[in-house]
Amino acid sequence: MASQALSLLAVLVMHPSLRVCSARPHQPLIRFLGKRSWPPSAHPEPKPHPSAPDEIKQGFGDFLKRLASSEAGAGSSATTGGNSSFDNFWDAPDRFWRPKNRELEDSEIDLVLNGGAL
Repeated sequence: MASQALSLLAVLVMHPSLRVCSARPHQPLIRFLGKRSWPPSAHPEPKPHPSAPDEIKQGFGDFLKRLASSEAGAGSSATTGGNSSFDNFWDAPDRFWRPKNRELEDSEIDLVLNGGAL
């Protein structure tokens, strides 16, 4: 009687091994569609929103021209009027890499990391 109870308990507890030994392989419930292909209509021509005000709808062509011209000139680092722009953060001038005020000391860093406890 005790051996039957023990074997029944083993069957109830050892579900993972029952799944491994089952006759059919596990079939996941998720189904993948495969490689996606986007229809050409996925990227329609830009147009103003239907609810946009009339002055924005009328000036949308000018906006697209300015956008195209700004994208054409954005390929290089340009400096205009004292404003500098750069593509990558490591292209930034040295003044952005070094803080204007002093460097943090190790004791200050330890205080911050310890939550202010001394």
